[in-house]
Amino acid sequence: MTKTLKVEGMMCEHCEARVKKALEAVPGVESAAADHNAGTAVVTLKAEVEDEALRSAVEAQDYKVLGVE
Repeated sequence: MTKTLKVEGMMCEHCEARVKKALEAVPGVESAAADHNAGTAVVTLKAEVEDEALRSAVEAQDYKVLGVE
C-alpha cells in the first residue's frame, strides 16, 4: 500500500533527504521517496499508518503537508 503526501517547502535534494528520513522513521513505513520538483512524497507501507503520523513527521522537519492521498 502506498500513500502520497503533497509537501510544500522542499527546494532541493537535501530537503528530499530530510523528508525521506523523517517518513522512514515512522513505524509501519517500509520506504519513502520525496520529489521537490513535484512537491510530493510517496510512502510505501508495510502496516497501516495514520495520515496524521506521516503529517507530523514531515511537519516536524518544517515542511507543510497540504494533503495525504
